Formats: sequence, C-alpha cells, structure tokens
Amino acid sequence: MVIAENRKARHDYFIEEHFEAGLVLQGWEAKAIRAGHIQLNDTHVLIREGELFVFNMHISPLRTTSTHVKAYPDRSRKLLMHRSQINKLIGKVEMKGYALVPLNLHFSKGRIKLELALAKGKKSFDKRNTIKDRDWAREKERLMKHDIRNT
Repeated sequence: MVIAENRKARHDYFIEEHFEAGLVLQGWEAKAIRAGHIQLNDTHVLIREGELFVFNMHISPLRTTSTHVKAYPDRSRKLLMHRSQINKLIGKVEMKGYALVPLNLHFSKGRIKLELALAKGKKSFDKRNTIKDRDWAREKERLMKHDIRNT
C-alpha cells in the first residue's frame, strides 16, 4: 500500500533501476507516516561515508506527539540496504548524470519502506517530448474509442 508518492520524479528523470530501502525512524515519525503526514516533494538521497541518507523528507508531527521529544520534521534519515546494494549504487551514482531519487513510501510486511530509483535527469526538451508523447497517446485512445462507437 503506497503511503506517499513523488510524482515529479517520473517527470524530471529517466528511471533506470528500482530499489527498496528501509528507514531509520523515531516513534513519532512512524505514527505520523501511518497517519499520512508526509511529503516527498524535493526529496533526494545522498551517499555519505558509504551510507545512504534521505534529505528534505518532511514528516509533520501529530498533535498528540509527546512534548518531551523535540520533533525535527525535515531531519536527514538513514536508509537501510545491504552493503552489496549500496556498493552497486555508489558505483553507478559516480557516473555522470545519475542520481538517487525517492519514488514512493509504502508498507511491506508491516514495515515502512522507501522505493528509490537510479535515475538520469531529463533536459527540458526531453520533458516536452514526454508530454507530447503522452498527449498523442491519449488522443489516439480518444480517436479509437470514437471510431469504435461510430461503426
């Protein structure tokens, strides 16, 4: 079940490969995510000292969150993956033009997972071509539907 989705990622990047990673969360963060208080806009993943961290993932604390714990909604959070997967990602991200982009946050066996992608940034003309292709496909479907009804 998808909790939150980064819709701009598919618009701004060519998706090469998908990965799934766990998150190191505090208790209030897990409860807030289950309640849907999360935004993945402008979220990005960076590699620091051989570990993966997600930045700018905004988790709004619930109103019932304890006042004893200071809630930092935009703090960086560590991602959990196998060492072999991380090494593979490090090698590919070092290639020019590649980035790690979060696609969505979902539940897997009761745990919160982040689906991230190895992606290459699109230029503005690529974005226009994607929009043009999508519009043409939609127009073709509409025309075919209209032709079927008229026969």
